[in-house]
Amino acid sequence: MRVFKKYGASSALTILLLVVWETGARLLDMKFILPTPTDVVLKIWELRVPLFLEHLPATFLIILIGLSLSILFGVGLAVWMSINKTVEKTFYPLIISSQTIPIIALAPIFVLWFGYTIWSKVVVTVLITFFPITVNTYDGLRATTKEYKDLLRTMGATKKDIFFKLQVPGSASYFFSGLKVAVTLSVIGAAIGEWIGAQAGLGYFSRRMMTQFDGAGVFAPIIILSAVGIFLFVIVSSLEKKTLKWRKTE
Repeated sequence: MRVFKKYGASSALTILLLVVWETGARLLDMKFILPTPTDVVLKIWELRVPLFLEHLPATFLIILIGLSLSILFGVGLAVWMSINKTVEKTFYPLIISSQTIPIIALAPIFVLWFGYTIWSKVVVTVLITFFPITVNTYDGLRATTKEYKDLLRTMGATKKDIFFKLQVPGSASYFFSGLKVAVTLSVIGAAIGEWIGAQAGLGYFSRRMMTQFDGAGVFAPIIILSAVGIFLFVIVSSLEKKTLKWRKTE
């Protein structure tokens, strides 16, 4: 009953949109442009072997490497900026400025630099996911109130104690908020990189189907990419709930 109350409205809306899509696509009868959801599902089943055994693992590997690097360097830079004002003034404007550059315009350059290897796609993924992780973690580290810090100092706490016992727990929820944004963006980053230049992957497969005017073939990997994004978001949300059991949520 709780699950129905929580997801009933969104499930009903999803079903309604699928019905509208199915009906509209059948009325237009232009499958090479707008296939029906049924056609897409049948295409996924028809191409299940190359999609799930060849292209999905290639895309998933890009996502995992890109996210891992973003977490490693993003959290590290956020911590560095929080403890050093010079570093903050140096890097923070650059981090903000990096988001004004259209990543899709840089993707071909990375292909020229790294070729059709996995690293051209990983760099695109890192550039997209680095920002939310870094900024959210940095904001979380700065969100600690001065009163709490003063209280710990009066109790004899060192800077190390304040960082690990106050700032790190306080910034955990900020970090997970940034990570939930990053995991969904990582799917987009991997797909963009594969679309520009790759030899395998769901983005590459979608582009290949487009050259064959196969509408259902174009949509099939897109649906799988969406499912991957939802799957990763659910994993991060579950990890957040288990890690932050002390936090009271509605």
